[in-house]
Amino acid sequence: MMTIRSRAGFAALTVILCGTLLAACSGTSGSKEAAQQQAEAVKSTPSGTETIKEKPVPTPELLSAPVELSPIQPPADPVEPPVQPPLKQPSNPVAAIVGNGGDSGYGGASASTTVASNTYKPRQPITNDRKDYSWYYMKQPKGKVPNFPNETNQYTDNMKALWVGTGKKVYLTIDTGGPMGDTELLIKSLKDNNAKANFFIAGYNVKKDPDFVRRLVEDGHLVANHTMTHTDMNLQTDEQVKKEIHDYEKLYKEVTGKEIQPYFRFPYGRYNMHLLSMVSDMGYTSVFWSTAMKDWVPRANGAEDPYNDIMGNLHDGNIVLIHQGSPENIEALDRIIKGIRKAGYELALLTDIQPPSR
Repeated sequence: MMTIRSRAGFAALTVILCGTLLAACSGTSGSKEAAQQQAEAVKSTPSGTETIKEKPVPTPELLSAPVELSPIQPPADPVEPPVQPPLKQPSNPVAAIVGNGGDSGYGGASASTTVASNTYKPRQPITNDRKDYSWYYMKQPKGKVPNFPNETNQYTDNMKALWVGTGKKVYLTIDTGGPMGDTELLIKSLKDNNAKANFFIAGYNVKKDPDFVRRLVEDGHLVANHTMTHTDMNLQTDEQVKKEIHDYEKLYKEVTGKEIQPYFRFPYGRYNMHLLSMVSDMGYTSVFWSTAMKDWVPRANGAEDPYNDIMGNLHDGNIVLIHQGSPENIEALDRIIKGIRKAGYELALLTDIQPPSR
């Protein structure tokens, strides 16, 4: 045992012990720092591993513009896709047509109707004329003309397209790309009310029931080109599209003995700018619509639904699309015609809408 015999010796021993303790503490801390540096070096090597520091995940921001979705193609013409791009009224919202007059619209044929100005502005060439479009509209309060897609403002002067007329007229357009339904009740409802309608009947249905088509023409209705096979035109070549249209013309003349009227409707309302221009060059005006409904499925309230859909969206120059294959539509047709007239509108043919002269 060591004995400390003086204060000086005790002080010296104290200094030695403190130094030893400090060295031990310093060594421990240094080891921890070295280990951490080594771990950092492993995490940041070129092997592709990341450093141990984690970056916070950014919070996504709300989109400032609506997302444009490719609409799912239903078994019949769509009314409105689930998500709409921004909308504008056409340059002449009460008479929207392009062709033979540029931006200008044109009104009905009655003497009391003022024909829109036929001035027009040059438009920029369309760079992506094969982009797919599906026609739609945005419903407005009752009595107001709907809003229409922005792409209508891209239509060039050689594109003939019609989607709304003018004045107190309703243009009833009946598409038959699917089942033909109760043709006898359909003809009777029109005849009993002395009403005229516009039909877009697929070629295979013309072949299926040529007598029906002949009766429509004899009764003064307009039967127009809806292609032979009712196929999405965006999925076909130019040659196939032209054949669909030309074959329809030949079939119509064989059945009726007459030349077809130059009106066309794209199946499902699907088209592109190139096709619209090509169909126009073939002499046709493409007809879209300003009122439609989801009538390719059973209606929850039967014939009440189509009646309410049409009466709730009446407006000047209304081009109404209904499907002949819907039994609820045919059942409601007599009441629809009477309701339209009671509201002060006249049922008219598309031929009543005349273009301005240039």
